[in-house]
Amino acid sequence: MWQWSPLVRNLINATDEQSKAAAAEKVFEGLKLLEDAFVNSSKGKGFFGGEKLGFLDIVLGCYLGWVRAGEIFTGLKILDETKTPALVGWAERFTSNKAVDGVIPEPEELANFMKMQARAAAAADASSK
Repeated sequence: MWQWSPLVRNLINATDEQSKAAAAEKVFEGLKLLEDAFVNSSKGKGFFGGEKLGFLDIVLGCYLGWVRAGEIFTGLKILDETKTPALVGWAERFTSNKAVDGVIPEPEELANFMKMQARAAAAADASSK
């Protein structure tokens, strides 16, 4: 995940359609690897370690709010049922689990934070010229 996060950041920071498309392709390549890892480790069960929510689910689930905020911010569906159906199902099971209910920040709030950061970065960039 630590190698995938910068790819999402590149997607969010893309300034034109060509760089956005290139960044999106890298993000989807990383998600395909995670999809394969989930399928192999879950062995057909609902979570990475099997039937119950486990450590790896919690570690990766912490990113779901930011991933969904990135979808709002970029207008691109990152967790896509056609590309990563097992991960989409896992994300739905994870977020509906009562153990994490109310813990993951709302994606809209995180997207607003991203927008404020982008505006601040643009203002800082403009003032340095």
